[in-house]
Amino acid sequence: MADETNNNEATELVGDHVETVDVSKHPDPSIPVTDLSLADIERRQSHPVPWAAIIAPYWLGRSLAVGHTQWLITHLNLFTPRGVAFVSWTVTLTTFTGLGLAVVESRNWLCRIVFVVGLAAEQFIAGLSLLKLNFWYSTYVVYGDSAQLPNAANLGIIAAGVGVAVYAVVWVGLLILIKKDSPLNVLTRSWASFILFFAIETASLLIVLFGGLLTAV
Repeated sequence: MADETNNNEATELVGDHVETVDVSKHPDPSIPVTDLSLADIERRQSHPVPWAAIIAPYWLGRSLAVGHTQWLITHLNLFTPRGVAFVSWTVTLTTFTGLGLAVVESRNWLCRIVFVVGLAAEQFIAGLSLLKLNFWYSTYVVYGDSAQLPNAANLGIIAAGVGVAVYAVVWVGLLILIKKDSPLNVLTRSWASFILFFAIETASLLIVLFGGLLTAV
């Protein structure tokens, strides 16, 4: 009778004797065959539009702040610090809201458009106000005595960001602490989540507007 070979084993001649060598049990290769190069795959997996919405508006705003400072000061003086903070907070809040809705409603292109446009506007304002960790030094160097207005814009952006962070902590805490059969489980519904989000964001804005922060930086 002819020798039978096992699907999961192969024979290999080593010296004067034959050894059995294990081979893969999978008949099909785990890595698909493709004509694309590694560079082509990386380009397909990259998302240039969101990165462009971050980098280009910020660079444009920063260039205007550094190269056309006096023109900006003339036009910014038409606003109050509270008004500037409110505008930057609103733009940032719109960005986060668009992002959240885009995650929940992944097939809704309107939410994605709102997010991208809001992100571009937020980054442009951040560029104009030279937003970074120690922004008050940068704004004073560039804007001098008019630094209060870009500082207000930065505080509006930061307030919206802190509001999102606080909301995330509170929301996760509610999901962990509240049992499914508890009457308080209503707080974990989607409509309650949105109410909680906007309540926290409103509180963060009020702290900036009336908490003395606008005069502290």
